[in-house]
Parts: sequence; structure tokens; C-alpha cells
Amino acid sequence: MVSYPDAVRVDLVEQLHGRPVPDPYRWLEDTSDPATIAWSAAQDDLYAAARATWPRLDGFRARLAELHAVGEVGVPTWRGHRAFVLRRNPGQEHGVLITMQPDGLERVLIDPMAIDPAGTTTLDFYSPSPSGNLLAYGMSEGGTEQAVIRVMDVETGEIIDTPIDRVRHTPIAWLPDDSGFYFVRSLPDGSMDDDDAALHRRIYLHMLGADPEFDELIFGNGVERVTYFHIEISDDGRWLAVSQSRGTDARNDLWLADRHGTGKLVAVQQGVDALAFLTVERDGLAYILTNRDAPRWRLCVIDPAKLVAGAGYDAWRTLIPEDPIAVLSNFGILDGIELPRPLLLAVRTRHAIGEVAVHDRETGAPIHDLALPGLGTVSDFSVRHDSVRNDSVRNDSVRDDAIEGRGGHEAWIGYTDFTTPDRILRYDATTGLLDVWAAPEGQAEATVKVRTHHVTYKSYDGTDVRMFVVSAADRANAPAPTVLYGYGGFNISSQPGYGPSILAWVEAGGVYAVANLRGGGEEGESWHRAGMRDSKQNVFDDLHAAADWLVEQGLTTHEQLGIYGGSNGGLLVGAALTQHPEKYGAVVCSAPLLDMIRYEQFGLGANWHGEYGSAAVPAEFEWLLAYSPYHNVHEGVSYPAVAFTVFDGDTRVDPLHGRKLCAALQHATSSDRPILIRREGSVGHSSRAVSKTVDLAGDMLAFLDANLPR
Repeated sequence: MVSYPDAVRVDLVEQLHGRPVPDPYRWLEDTSDPATIAWSAAQDDLYAAARATWPRLDGFRARLAELHAVGEVGVPTWRGHRAFVLRRNPGQEHGVLITMQPDGLERVLIDPMAIDPAGTTTLDFYSPSPSGNLLAYGMSEGGTEQAVIRVMDVETGEIIDTPIDRVRHTPIAWLPDDSGFYFVRSLPDGSMDDDDAALHRRIYLHMLGADPEFDELIFGNGVERVTYFHIEISDDGRWLAVSQSRGTDARNDLWLADRHGTGKLVAVQQGVDALAFLTVERDGLAYILTNRDAPRWRLCVIDPAKLVAGAGYDAWRTLIPEDPIAVLSNFGILDGIELPRPLLLAVRTRHAIGEVAVHDRETGAPIHDLALPGLGTVSDFSVRHDSVRNDSVRNDSVRDDAIEGRGGHEAWIGYTDFTTPDRILRYDATTGLLDVWAAPEGQAEATVKVRTHHVTYKSYDGTDVRMFVVSAADRANAPAPTVLYGYGGFNISSQPGYGPSILAWVEAGGVYAVANLRGGGEEGESWHRAGMRDSKQNVFDDLHAAADWLVEQGLTTHEQLGIYGGSNGGLLVGAALTQHPEKYGAVVCSAPLLDMIRYEQFGLGANWHGEYGSAAVPAEFEWLLAYSPYHNVHEGVSYPAVAFTVFDGDTRVDPLHGRKLCAALQHATSSDRPILIRREGSVGHSSRAVSKTVDLAGDMLAFLDANLPR
């Protein structure tokens, strides 16, 4: 048996809604407690000793470094004559933001490593101004995602405005003359009675050169904490759309203002259990992408003047109707004067596989589908607003104002699948051609021929669930070590994407499966709601059923099956290992939510009531307690090998969740399989340097390899 560090079990039992709720490791919530510090240090030593015994650690890390060295390239954002592209070349730790001129000349705007050679500073977001002459961007340190906005003169690289703090992944809606922008900012510390000012957000208008502390408050005064906002402004600056939602709730309220008129925000949707997002395009119409009465989404249009005059929902005209199978996720308009008629490109996913279709913009009638390279994912999408500014299409009959006011004929599409790094495809509507516009500079071919199967299996209640199974094409017909990944929450889809960890695992003789569990967005909003709140158990059952299917098909055995998930997926695998420990040989549980009775009190937990429910509500407390991993550990059970990974800079999910369940499992397990926790500083829940990604992924593959028999 493994000898674990001492962890005192305190006799702390709370009475909640008439139920006793033990919490023996409450003390591990306090990182300043000397006992927590000592326990964490001892766990670090235990982890290091175990890692030294994993035979393939160096090999996995080396191979992952090669596969990550391919690099990355993003979809361009076009403003004026400039393209803004985030690109990571081989050998770079972070993506570098560059700008491109029409003649192909490139210039670096932001290199996080040049700013912080330690690699702990990240570029969280950026937004070029309409002219392309200015750039607003946010950077944060140590993984905290607490960013500071700066504004750069693109030509000189100089910072021209006062930095703005208290922001986190805010939208930036520039005024058309580059004079300022709308954005979202948290309230200052001490300004609210609940001592949670960071969870109170408001929309402000910042004019360049002004003191940010005196920015005009536009919207949100008096709204409850954990309210999120989205902002859109039309190209001409006339129409301002504001969306408001509580946390990550699957519904929003929507307003529209005519800035050339009264400027008053008029409700477009309010108090409706659905989502709707509004954009006023260059043709003067408001396009509303919504799942209202359409769980797989549809696109509606209406004159925005009618909306601010009080037109209701019945006046929305459906342009692209809901597809019975595919989920509409994005759209873009091509209306350049080079085209015989304006077009609309619709991005969909069909059972988690991406597709792009061309429609007539005015009628919505489908014209044809684009032939993407394979069964993969449309990772991003953009259109260019002024590509007609090209000498090859200009002539004396084309007025300058017409050129200024029309859009282009090109679209850029990010594409990836399990073996293909993100590449950017360019669609030219004048020729119908779809070609590769940019691809990562590095090369790293798989050492085996990889095959992906898209399969369907039955969950415990008879629901059909789909899953991708990735393996070597010539693998022996015998059970192999297998990793099953899932997420199942927040309407987030698990789609095909280039994964160095997947390829390294398959090259080492394993099988990798990605399940499209309920709670995600693979089949629309109904699929999401079938895996949230009181239906959350469906997600866990879908994972258990996937495990059973993989074993029944002879791909693996329960002893050879590992499961992996992070964040909400960490909750998934935490629930799986406590509900059915016999089904899994090893578990990687990363940045997880695990104490579902107290999750709301830490990190961004208060934002997630709509997804999980609240322990403050008696009925919701009951369903949370039923599956909360920390509260469902039982002494004497033979638990699988478990590796928790937590990050000290994580401001979304507090590392206390991993500490508490780790201590509980170490105390309770009757098996000799290790229960370990890997702690990492100066990183958070999201972006990180490539070398840190390689180290983490290498550790996790080596852990799974060492604990899943061959």
C-alpha cells in the first residue's frame, strides 16, 4: 500500500436542509493554514517520487514537444487594409499577434515572451479598431485571467492611452471613428456590501485620452452580481446591442439602441428562457441568431428601426430555419460589389462535425455546401469588410463611397481534425474556390496511420450517444490501454481537433475515445438541458455507458480503461470514479469541481447556478449531494489510480476541490493504486506556455501508461 501524508479528519458536520453533511477536510480550503502548507509540500514529494518510476515519461514528453512544435495559426481579423493574426511558430512558447499588410509585409505587435520571458503572462483578448490603426488588448499574469486593457498605435507600437484594470475577457465595441469603445469592467474593491466586487460588472464607454475612473456608465447599474454582458455596435455606429445573462445561464435579455436617435436601450427579448444574439449588418438589417423555439438554432432578420419602435417577437422573420439535425453556430455575410448577389455563409455542426453552407442572403435559400478537408471542426470563422479595395476590381464606374460601404467576397475558415493542426482556409465567392490560406510552419507526421471511427452507443436510458474512437489503423484486434475523454456541460461541444496527447497515446499503442455526452452542445440546446441541473446524472451515465461499450467491443477492459476530464469534465470523472470505481483503472482529474455543496463560495462558482443548481435551495441541494464526488467517498472501496492536477493561479475553479477529494480518497481507498495530486504555480485555468503544456500532458500520459496494464 502507498503511504500517504497525514491528513487530520476533523469532526465537522453541518446540518443543511435537515441533512447532516460531513466535511472532514474543510481545513484544506485555507492555503495559508500551516497544516495545508505542510500537507501540500508532502504531496509534492509523494508525486515527485511516483513520477520518477513512470517508464515512458521522458518519451512522452519528447514526443509531445515534437507534436506541439508544429505551431499554430489563427483566423485573420481584417480592419482597414490590415489583417491581425495570432500565430505561434515552432520554438515559440506563446502565440504572437502580428499584423499583415496587403503586400504580405508582416510585423509583430505583441509577443508575450518579449514582455515576460518567464512565460507566465498571456494575451487574453484583442480587438483592432475599425480603421485598423489602433489595437485594444488585454493581458494577465500568472494564469489569473485578471487582465489590463491597453491601446496601441498599430503603426508605431506605442501605448497611447491609460491602462484599464478590473477586466476579464471583456468584449470591445469600438466607435466607428476610433475615438473610443464600449467595454465591461468590474466594480472596484470595497464598493459593494457583499465584498465580491469582482463579480459585479457594468458596461462603460471609454473615450481615448480620458481617465478610465470617470468613464460613462452605460448599462448595468443595480444588476445582481455574476451578470455578464455582450456588446455589439454596427459598422456605422448607429446601432448598439446589449445582451445580459446571469452567469452561464442558458437564457439572456437583449436590448437595442439607436445612437443616432434617442439612444435609449429598448428591450428586444426579456424574461424568455432562450438565447438570442443581435448584429446589425451593413445592409441595415438586424440579424438575430437564436434558439428560441429552435433548439438547434435559426437565423432571423428584422429592420432594427422596427425593434426600437416596439416590434415584438412575432415580427422576426426566419431567414435560415432550424435544421432537424445540424446545429447552426455562426454566420457571415459576403456582399462585395464583385458578386452578382449578396451571400450568407452559415456554419453548422452535424453530430459534432463542422460544415459551412452558402445561402442567398436575401431569401436564405441554400446554394451549396463547401467541401471541407475531412470530418473535422470549423474552429473559427471571419469575413473581410473591405476586400473590394483591390486595384483588380476597381474601375472608373465604381464610386469611392460604394467601395467604402460594401463588404467583400472572401471568408476565412479555421479547420482542424484529430490529426490535422489548425489550418486557415480561404473561400473566394467570385470563383467558388476553397484553398489553404495559412498553415502552421512546423511538420510532425504521426508515426502510425491513424484511423477515426464515429460511433453511436446506447446510454442507460436508451438515448443514442455518439463518440469518436481514435486508434492506429493496423492495431491488433486485442484489448488495449484506452483513454476516454468527456466534458458534458455548459453547451460546450467535444469536437475533433488536433491533439498532440491523442496522437502520442495512439502512437504508443493505445486507443483514445471522445464521447459527445449530454450537457454539451453537440445536438443543440435540448441536448444541453438533458445534462444540466436535475438531469446531471445523465452525463455521468453517458460516460459509464461509453466505458461499457468500449469494453463490450473488445477495444479495452475495465482495468485498462482510463478516463480524463478537466474543469466541468473534472467533475465528470470525479463523479464517475466515485459512482463506479470498478469500471476504471486510472483517472486524470484536472482543475476539477468536486465539492458541489460549497462550490458556489469559491472562484467563479457563483456564476454556475444555472448549470448545476444551488445548495441553498433544498431541492437543488438534494441532487447536488447525490453526486457530489467529495461527499460520495466510502471507506474500504478499491478506488482506481487517480491523478489530480491543480493550478495555483486558477481563479475559475479553486484548487481546494482537488485537495479535499485527494485527501478523502487517500484515506478511504483499499487498493494499492496511487492517489496523487500535481500542483503547479504561476498558471491558471486556461492559457499557458507550450513547455508547461508539454510537461503537464507528458506527466498525465505517463501516469496513465504506468497504471493501465497492457
